[in-house]
Amino acid sequence: MNLLTPFVAVDVTVLDTNLRAMADHAAAHGVALRPHAKTHKSPEIARRQLALGATGLTVATVSEAEVFADAGDLFIAYPIWPSDEQVARLRALRERTALRIGVDSAESAEALGRALPGLEVLVEVDSGHHRSGVVPAEAGAVAVAADKADLLVRGVFTFPGHAYGPSRQQPAVDQESAALAEAAAALTAHGLDASVRSGGSTPTAALTGDTLTEMRPGVYVFGDAQQVELGTCGWGRVALTVTATVVSRSGQRFILDAGSKVLGADQQAWATGGGRLLDLPDARIVALSEHHATVVLPEGQPVPRRGDRIRVVPNHVCATVNLADELIVTENGTPVDRWPVSARGANT
Repeated sequence: MNLLTPFVAVDVTVLDTNLRAMADHAAAHGVALRPHAKTHKSPEIARRQLALGATGLTVATVSEAEVFADAGDLFIAYPIWPSDEQVARLRALRERTALRIGVDSAESAEALGRALPGLEVLVEVDSGHHRSGVVPAEAGAVAVAADKADLLVRGVFTFPGHAYGPSRQQPAVDQESAALAEAAAALTAHGLDASVRSGGSTPTAALTGDTLTEMRPGVYVFGDAQQVELGTCGWGRVALTVTATVVSRSGQRFILDAGSKVLGADQQAWATGGGRLLDLPDARIVALSEHHATVVLPEGQPVPRRGDRIRVVPNHVCATVNLADELIVTENGTPVDRWPVSARGANT
């Protein structure tokens, strides 16, 4: 393949290693694996996950669900407000696949029940991330409202997103476990089904405890600079990189042709830069503009030449994939296939 830079490449050997490792981990802990497809947005990767024993997929939006509906059982882990258009789309999805969605209020549960009686739901609980979800003590009331609205309550779920930071993983897991246990007990006290306790994330997957019955990691398929810097994976488990070309240089600084419109702009306060260079571990991306990445090397280290191709590990791989039309699949460094990013921009 004659590939122009920048392009997004996936090492299929590393990818498959990551997929098998998470499938084995879930099986060893007796936890169902329902990976989040918003990371890869690729039916090809979804098929690989399901072939390794995933019980279904997690998605973030109705349009992502529409892309993956033929793959099998889906959970939309989002508190959807059922507008007329969304209801029509959800109704069509139910005809194609087993479907479950999240609720976090009596109001939305009642609206969903009027429009889609018999829909399976999980009650979303805030376990410390402080995004959507109710406090655990209120989960029972939401579940009762859902049950009265003719929805089928199957349990509770949460997202421990506050694990994204140095030394935050264990506290987030402890809070997640306590929140899900309390919420499940609240459902049981009302005689409702609390058999599903769904949570987890890539940074917390290694700490999976006894409370979860289902885990929903996403980034593990590729890894990224955030995961490496959090200690979740090593550089050898990074499957996705952006190949960029050195287009300018001055002193210890050089410029790559992959900016924020390719790499994404996410950069946590604790991150060491705008991504990392897989083959130059001491380099730092000190600035990102739309089409430029400014990289600095320590004094005395050789600077790449103009025209050299460099592999960049994005900070947040989910954002990078959503900016790409396709993934270039490589094996032993050689491009062997192209996978379309079928759910790119599936935000509704």
